[in-house]
Amino acid sequence: MCGIVGLFLKRPGQEASLGAHLAVMLATMRDRGPDSAGFAIYGTENEYIKLTLRGAAEADLQGLADMLDVRVDLLSTHAVLHAPVEKFPAIREKLGSLPGITIVGAGRRMVLFKEVGLPEDVAARFGLPRMAGTHGIGHTRMATESAVTTDGAHPYTTGMDQCLVHNGSLSNHNSVRRRLIREGLHFETENDTEVAAAYLSWRMREGDSLETALYASLNDLDGFFTFVVGTRTGFAVLRDPISCKPAVLAETDDWVAFGSEYRALVDLPGIENARVWEPVPARVYAWEHAA
Repeated sequence: MCGIVGLFLKRPGQEASLGAHLAVMLATMRDRGPDSAGFAIYGTENEYIKLTLRGAAEADLQGLADMLDVRVDLLSTHAVLHAPVEKFPAIREKLGSLPGITIVGAGRRMVLFKEVGLPEDVAARFGLPRMAGTHGIGHTRMATESAVTTDGAHPYTTGMDQCLVHNGSLSNHNSVRRRLIREGLHFETENDTEVAAAYLSWRMREGDSLETALYASLNDLDGFFTFVVGTRTGFAVLRDPISCKPAVLAETDDWVAFGSEYRALVDLPGIENARVWEPVPARVYAWEHAA
């Protein structure tokens, strides 16, 4: 079943409230997916690339700062490593050879956390209510087709500052995965959502805008789905042509919000004056800040 949320803040000066609002939205969707949860936050951009890492145990992450000579912020089983741009390729290669370390995501603005557990517990574990940013997305998972593992939790990321959450199921993900492997993309899991994320990464690598890539997915990805995609500058929503999965968008002068159900949005400030609607099937909705 699963539940998706997303929040895009339109105005400067709102950033401090992002995590608190997103945490409430995510917790409200717990009935749609109590097995695992995850979220991505787009915060301040600076001269560093943020690498979110996960260790099999917290001890796996303790020595990274000394080993790599960079700043590392520890958050439970995850850590955010701040890599200077010129050192990033070498650091990423080094991390790939370290046992017990998984690279969860990378970007100039994006940090990404996911774990097994109730969404409110995962949010509290990684400090989501205190996180600031311009936009973020989240997911609560009900593992109906696989084991309950952290690797199976969303969001999935296959590109810098790009991630995707998904409610639904793709029927042709194995054939698409084989095609994308031939195009040079790498996969960490067997999850169909990672295939959807990689498909968008590939299309944008080839020159598509996010909107064009999403419209192309309607032809190339078969199944039923609702996608919410985060990028460095914004987020986008797409439902498949049948749209059997529930989805609600709301917009005010201050924000745009997405929820699998309306109840995920009811605590947002100004919701009583928001324009609320169900996304039209096979139509891309996208919002962006200036780069």
